[in-house]
Amino acid sequence: MRKNWITKWDYIIWSDESRFELFNNDSRNWVWRRANERYKIDCLKPTVKHSIGVMVWGCFCNNKLGPLVLIEGTLNSDKYIELLKEHLLPFLNDLNEEGELIPWYFFQEENYIFQDDNAPCHASIKTKSWKEDNSIKILPWPAQSPDLNPIENLWNELETKIRKRRPMPRNKNDFFAALKEEWYKIDESRLIRLVKSMPNRISAVLENKGNPTKY
Repeated sequence: MRKNWITKWDYIIWSDESRFELFNNDSRNWVWRRANERYKIDCLKPTVKHSIGVMVWGCFCNNKLGPLVLIEGTLNSDKYIELLKEHLLPFLNDLNEEGELIPWYFFQEENYIFQDDNAPCHASIKTKSWKEDNSIKILPWPAQSPDLNPIENLWNELETKIRKRRPMPRNKNDFFAALKEEWYKIDESRLIRLVKSMPNRISAVLENKGNPTKY
């Protein structure tokens, strides 16, 4: 049925978690200096013993970005439910307050459908019960299908932008602040193009029998 959707994709809230790391790169770096500058501080490449890593959760719907949230520690069912309470529900309220008129034949109950994957904290009985109690309609999601989630493209875009920043973030707080700054710079036209790509994504996955696609 969903392979025939066209405009219904405009009302899906896409979500996901992603981990970002800095300084975990073995590529060679070159430093240019004169013969007598070998040990000058300004001419030495700084070394970092450990990479800086952050885990984030984000979402978007059609042309509207949702929040980007820092995840501390392991994301279990309780922490995921708390995250949805604090960040998804307000985002849903914002979408509903915009007053967009949605044709009756799209969704007979809730206007918007929430997408998350089958990670244990997403699919646990406790999480499912909380979603039902809060009238959050869920988009059934096949296992191992990142090609189908357009938010993956935003993660790739964020990583590219972060690696181009100068100076690079030097600690976890700066790293997350930089990610948030780049996240909210994403243009709404980019979001719309990703959502419009859904029929082609579905076709590509079906044609390739579930194997990886260009998306």
